[in-house]
Amino acid sequence: MTTAMPPEDPRPEMLDGHLYDYPAYYDLVFGSDCAAELSFLEACFERFTDRVVSRVFEPACGTGRLLYRLARRGYSVSGNDLNPSAIEYCNARFQRAGLPPPAIVGDMADFRLKRKVDAAFNTINSFRHLDTEAAAGRHLCCVGDSLARGGIYLLGLHLTPTHGLRDMGETWTARRGHLGIVSDLQSLAIDLRRRVESFRMTFDIYTPTRHRRIAGIIKYRTYTLAQIRRLVASVPSLEWIESFDFSYDVSRPVVVDEQSEDVVLVLRKR
Repeated sequence: MTTAMPPEDPRPEMLDGHLYDYPAYYDLVFGSDCAAELSFLEACFERFTDRVVSRVFEPACGTGRLLYRLARRGYSVSGNDLNPSAIEYCNARFQRAGLPPPAIVGDMADFRLKRKVDAAFNTINSFRHLDTEAAAGRHLCCVGDSLARGGIYLLGLHLTPTHGLRDMGETWTARRGHLGIVSDLQSLAIDLRRRVESFRMTFDIYTPTRHRRIAGIIKYRTYTLAQIRRLVASVPSLEWIESFDFSYDVSRPVVVDEQSEDVVLVLRKR
């Protein structure tokens, strides 16, 4: 990161609330480099469905970082999310660009679209916020009901490997003008019986004169390869046809095995 950071303050100003309640910061961290994801989405639209993909839906769309860029490329987009702050941020960005607001406050495990879509996507573990098998199954059923025949759902998540080492966390940076954010995600504990993994996620927010911090605990449901296979197989409307990793290279599909962690499933409507 090239932006100069102020000297590290052992007592940064702590901001109240959850990470998701600060959509501008969240969008900077996760939306600063969308080019690879966008290219991957469009390549999958072309390769894995015989339909012309024009209508796209994102469950748990957050700030709409990808929806906005797809809309600028001519797609008709829509999404939902439980966080009102994220939805307000998403829709305001569309309105500033003269585009119709695409997103509503809604549950990704309980929704119905007025018109079927050609493709849907959920790329960065949002699916793992669904904390029961029943909720995850309802989500996939809702997606299946929302897709036109032959449409695809691109689902990205981290699996829990049953062989080999497990990735315990990552740190990355993002910058926009004089604002820089260092994001740190670390696994604190994993309970394989209850299928819960706890992460500590921290945003250190820097301007030339201030250092602020948002910190919180995120709980994700865990999935081994056998568990995600069983879940997908329980939804008759969808078939798992291909897999990739988070390099988002459509020319390099992967074989998902017991050591796999970051995966993108290509699910197609039967």
